[in-house]
Amino acid sequence: QVQLVESGGGLVQAGGSLRLSCAASGRTFSIYNMGWNMGWFRQAPGKEREFVATTPWSGGSATYADSVKGRFTISRDNAKNTLYLQIDNLKPEDTAVYYCAADLNYRNYRDYRRVAYWGQGTQVTVSS
Repeated sequence: QVQLVESGGGLVQAGGSLRLSCAASGRTFSIYNMGWNMGWFRQAPGKEREFVATTPWSGGSATYADSVKGRFTISRDNAKNTLYLQIDNLKPEDTAVYYCAADLNYRNYRDYRRVAYWGQGTQVTVSS
């Protein structure tokens, strides 16, 4: 199994920052360890879940949605099995539930329905 537990969401004023965390665990996660592609999606009310960012757990280049480039930074701490999403200069349109994701195939990040494992989500609300 793979367990993903997000934290760090909250209510923030526009222009502020947040850092989301995702703690990964489970036997399946440990077995494939460096093979994972970890990432973040978000879902605003009434909208479909959308891709935010992904990074290989083993290291290498991250990929971002165009809408978040320059403001969002994905990173990881392998020793702590934790994925992060630093969000700067928050905008009201960033309001959404943010989900941590894990999949062995990075191509699956093109369609959220293909992604294998999900966290429960953490709410980010940005006030104007």
